[in-house]
Amino acid sequence: MENQFTISEAKNKLPAIVHAVEKGPSVQLTRRGRPVAVLLSIKEYEALCQNRVGFWNALATFRENNQIVDFSDQDFENLRDRSPGRKVDLTC
Repeated sequence: MENQFTISEAKNKLPAIVHAVEKGPSVQLTRRGRPVAVLLSIKEYEALCQNRVGFWNALATFRENNQIVDFSDQDFENLRDRSPGRKVDLTC
């Protein structure tokens, strides 16, 4: 963030900062040199707060709108090597 003000500066310049935020980028507020808050326009705030579709709902919608191939256990039955593997000597 380019614009950065201390809380005391922001208190004294709040109307000007609000006008600037409405037209441009958000402003970072600091206390003792550390960022503690952000002032942003209502447009940016609403974009952050809009309802977002969760992963599972998005996946369900994707599956409804796209043809999904269903797999069964029989499709994978011959893929596994069921041999006992190599012999191992565990004696020392």
